[in-house]
Amino acid sequence: MKQQKERPHKRLDLWKKAIEMVARVYEVTKEFPKEEIYGLTSQLRRAAISVPSNMAEGLTRRSVAEKLDFFNISQTIKVFPW
Repeated sequence: MKQQKERPHKRLDLWKKAIEMVARVYEVTKEFPKEEIYGLTSQLRRAAISVPSNMAEGLTRRSVAEKLDFFNISQTIKVFPW
């Protein structure tokens, strides 16, 4: 069996915090009205998951400029102020 490389984003404290934020957003949005499932609930969940996703993807890029682009994207996404 082939051994997988460690994924560098999983070592980042900021990435771990972003994953915690995603879990919290899912908890909060579970309580939203059912008629919002395809509106606000979906939008908030997609925005939340994009933060750690962009961090992880940025770390796979070779050039510093590309890495910074993805980090800037994840930094500008504001979901909740916690």
